[in-house]
Amino acid sequence: MKIRVGFGFDVHPLEAGRALWLGGIQLPAEKGAVGHSDADVLIHAICDALLGAANMRDIGTHFSNKDPRWANKDSKYFLEEVIRMIGSKGWKVENVDCTLVLEEPKIKPHIEDMQEVLAPIMQIDKDDISIKATTNEKLGYVGRTEGVNAYAVALISRH
Repeated sequence: MKIRVGFGFDVHPLEAGRALWLGGIQLPAEKGAVGHSDADVLIHAICDALLGAANMRDIGTHFSNKDPRWANKDSKYFLEEVIRMIGSKGWKVENVDCTLVLEEPKIKPHIEDMQEVLAPIMQIDKDDISIKATTNEKLGYVGRTEGVNAYAVALISRH
């Protein structure tokens, strides 16, 4: 068996009156992420981690934010496609470990719902998806609630 690890990162600005999508679910929040698609930073970071592990570049290479086809697109679509793409090279997801960085809303009450949405897409058990969250202790653009960051590490294997 061959294994590989990939790392992903994404950031989006936050703006009042926009929907906040994280991990494939909409969270109640005063501010939502701004982006070409639904701006789900968690899914975007996971996609980059998986693509990186499979040596397939990054999400922007495959789903450019300049392409009108991806405008307002549900990021679960991107994850489905990434799983298909890495699968075509013989890779399967073993697990992902993610960290969200934002001041609000609280993420812990929503983690299980995110796992329930993401697990079938990645064809893994929800126990193989770790999602954590932290604040930025009021420092920088995240601390001022101007943006949200997501980090992800993915382990993939080929038998």
